[in-house]
Amino acid sequence: MRRKLAAGNWKMNGTTAALSELEALARAYPTPSIDVLICPPATLLHRAAEVVRDTEVTVGGQNCHAATAGAHTGDISADMLVDAGASAVILGHSERREDHGEQNEDVRAKARAAMDAGLKAIICVGESLEQREAANTLDIIGGQMSGSIPDQSTGENLIVAYEPIWAIGTGKVPTLNEIGEVHDFIRNRLERRFGEGVGRSVRLLYGGSVKPSNAEDIFGVSNVDGALVGGASLKAQDFSGIIDALLKA
Repeated sequence: MRRKLAAGNWKMNGTTAALSELEALARAYPTPSIDVLICPPATLLHRAAEVVRDTEVTVGGQNCHAATAGAHTGDISADMLVDAGASAVILGHSERREDHGEQNEDVRAKARAAMDAGLKAIICVGESLEQREAANTLDIIGGQMSGSIPDQSTGENLIVAYEPIWAIGTGKVPTLNEIGEVHDFIRNRLERRFGEGVGRSVRLLYGGSVKPSNAEDIFGVSNVDGALVGGASLKAQDFSGIIDALLKA
């Protein structure tokens, strides 16, 4: 049985004051029956890990370098994330792919490094509005999966997040049938590549304008094991509505 996951991506948001939201979240869910993960900016990661120490909430990074160390000014290695208290890292987010030109092979190399360091790699895939309207969604998703997911992936070290680019932060959400079609496709591809055991054990998250008002319906869709949430994870009260919906799913 796949354990459901509510993951929050704070992106480039949050200073010291934001740690109070993390404290409130940990207090609100002392013994959740799902996993709760927050990925704060790197400047807060170590302090965030201290805040949730001895709680059921965990923290992760938003990116890592493929190398273990070296002359990479401004970058952070997977080992550094682990040292700071991270248990997971988001990789291949559309904002990294678009803003920083990351290609599938870059994401794959980073994911290998993350897995080697003992982190769970949350690998993001998703199509643009132009690709969706051209009916190329599944081809795009399939290509991103083949290129971005390492061969060493298992249900323990891999999580796949489907985030249609056109739905991130826009308020637009695919229909439930469209979400289900992609999640079923991802599950099938994982089973074909890694076998049924591994393929069925990898958790699949949906991301893109998930809110307390639509979360319950989304979590009822086939092969949706949770959510990767952006803006709605910044405040404990907002994220709690999504967590509560996942607890009921």
